[in-house]
Amino acid sequence: MTVTAEKELLAHLLRRAGFGASGEELDIFCEIGYEGTVEKLLSLDSEEAVDEYSLLRRHPITEVPGGASGPGQANWLYFMLNTRRPLQEKMALFWHHVFATGNAKVDNCNHLLDQIAMFREEGMGNYRTLLVNLARDPAMIFWLDNNENHKNAPNENWGRELLELFSLGVGNYTETDVFECSRAFTGWTIGAKMPRYPYGRHPWKFEFRAEDHDYTEKTFLGHTGNFDGEDIIDIILQQEACSKFIARHLYNFFVEDEPQVPAWNIEPPRNPAAVDQLAKVLVEENYEVKPVLRVLFNSDFFKESAYKRVKSPVEVVVGTLRLVEDVLGPDPRLEAAAKEPGYMGQDILDPPSVEGWHTGREWINSGALVKRVNFVSDRLSDTNLPGVKKIISKIADCDDGSMSPEELVEKCLEQMGPLPVKDKTRDELISHANEQGDITWDEKSYEQSAVRASEMLALIASTREYQFG
Repeated sequence: MTVTAEKELLAHLLRRAGFGASGEELDIFCEIGYEGTVEKLLSLDSEEAVDEYSLLRRHPITEVPGGASGPGQANWLYFMLNTRRPLQEKMALFWHHVFATGNAKVDNCNHLLDQIAMFREEGMGNYRTLLVNLARDPAMIFWLDNNENHKNAPNENWGRELLELFSLGVGNYTETDVFECSRAFTGWTIGAKMPRYPYGRHPWKFEFRAEDHDYTEKTFLGHTGNFDGEDIIDIILQQEACSKFIARHLYNFFVEDEPQVPAWNIEPPRNPAAVDQLAKVLVEENYEVKPVLRVLFNSDFFKESAYKRVKSPVEVVVGTLRLVEDVLGPDPRLEAAAKEPGYMGQDILDPPSVEGWHTGREWINSGALVKRVNFVSDRLSDTNLPGVKKIISKIADCDDGSMSPEELVEKCLEQMGPLPVKDKTRDELISHANEQGDITWDEKSYEQSAVRASEMLALIASTREYQFG
């Protein structure tokens, strides 16, 4: 494999398993190779992921944001922008989509942040542990009304979504299974809390109320017994549909855009063999997630998946800000920046429904596309941003101080990824660069040439290839 091909592959890995990488970071990863980089991404070493103290000291409202989503979104954006464990944060985003929970109803954004923290802690661990923790999560309990699930009046919301959207998918259970599942989770609730005033919000706590739990016999997915919630989860994990459902979610998030989840019972996976392979590893590894990720990232189907997945708005915003080194660390613009994905259709911590967001090409509509293009173009054309300055400095590093339009395009593409583009895209970029002829990098022309280079970077960022990633 050539150096350029290896760099392209590593750039692809770091876009999908994280939020992209700068040229300097890519050079470091090239030294340890592709498989070494996969292992580094999977490793949760003792190094602190982010300097959370600086965030809370300068943005104290982001610690307990209360009812407003904005400060909570700023908290999570800070983690995504500054994390030293990009895959850990990416997995938190993955589970937030699968287990979609929204502050529009919960109205306690600090509990949404607690849920995201749980996804960070358990998201690369064991799926069973994750489901049990989710069933005890105050935000999820309130979101899906399990606090209204009583032994004499079962509420089926949590039971239904656990089966339909969190583990098995439509067509792999009956209405009776939903009812019996719900009975098993009666008594799993949140304790009453003190009134908000005058001392502010008090946290919800998970509480099991034995007097409200249905201890009678239940029949669920062909099994009969005096089941509680953990028994139900164990039976779910025995179903072949469960491993395939989670495997397909992983494939959709990291590899290739799939149809929307409600269609999965009637539309087969894009790559059934890949989904089956991931599902098999999931079962063999007792539902440990990390071994599945290792197989996924080292697979040929992942390595060959460029252009098969549209970047989510969060990936566009975080990847671009990290590339240009803008709004990193505590920053007065943090809360405003955290609203940007919402303008493009992905309001983090507040998905439109328990189904989560419709992904893939549905991220792209006339309004959202304009927002995406304007966001990346505005930042990559700003020659005052530290990351843009570094990129331009590398572009300007040439032997004789001058370059042709073709060389300008190639250098810009290299610094933007390296980003492989189709011939038609490259021809359009070169045609644009040719309008102003050759470019020189002597002291007299440097500033003007830097503007030309930044304009080319902005143009590349608006291409299909950058938006697909």
